[in-house]
Amino acid sequence: MQELKDTQAERDTRNISIDRVGVKGLRFPIQIKDKMNRNQSTVATVSLAVDLPKEFKGTHMSRFVEVLHQHGPQLDVHSVVSLPKELLQRLNAGRAHVSLDFPFFRMKTAPVSGLEGMMDYQVRFELDAVPGKTPDFMLTVQVPVTTLCPCSKALSKYGAHNQRGIVTYSVRFATQPIWIEDLIDLVEDCASCGLYSILKRPDEKWVTEYAFEHPVFVEDLVRNIAIKTESHSAFRWYKVEAENFESIHNHQAYAQIERDLSN
Repeated sequence: MQELKDTQAERDTRNISIDRVGVKGLRFPIQIKDKMNRNQSTVATVSLAVDLPKEFKGTHMSRFVEVLHQHGPQLDVHSVVSLPKELLQRLNAGRAHVSLDFPFFRMKTAPVSGLEGMMDYQVRFELDAVPGKTPDFMLTVQVPVTTLCPCSKALSKYGAHNQRGIVTYSVRFATQPIWIEDLIDLVEDCASCGLYSILKRPDEKWVTEYAFEHPVFVEDLVRNIAIKTESHSAFRWYKVEAENFESIHNHQAYAQIERDLSN
């Protein structure tokens, strides 16, 4: 059989290394193990990359997809760290980067009627790895919440305006990873109220009154999450962003806190 030319392995004379090269926008079915040790099937949008030394013309793109398939579909916050390690070995790289974005589903029970309904949350696993070191793992969850304006409540006779907000909460762990569900709970506990997919009239009364009794500015929301995060020894870094889609303005209210807890 005639040996085929390996163009990617040829020398490059431009003397410029590449920070990341690989594949992105790859959709791949995965199974996420949840806190109850159940497998949840979902679809991830995957990016896989490595660095490329200045002397090489290109990388071998097919190997990224091979590594993903050989790793298998089952992932969780514990097992995903092996994926960038496999890229380092397979592509003989000095640095590897992996990200997986996927919807995570969770059953929530309405507060009064007890009816169950499915909620979805966007999740991202992002990992950077170099040989001989534990990969850097960042977990991000996007959690929709209700916020009720304290200023509106203080000024108005008849009620207060509220809105739906999105909290983007990213963490790096000091020791063992924490389950996705626990991060969602932490965020929802800091808002005026969590969201539900099914609410009957008694439930709607409950969530409306609960939010009214727990007003938070967007500033309160990120500060509440910061306090809970910093009181927990499991975290070494976090970033929390809150964006409220204002119901009486044609713009969003926004706040962000980022802290390194490892110092």
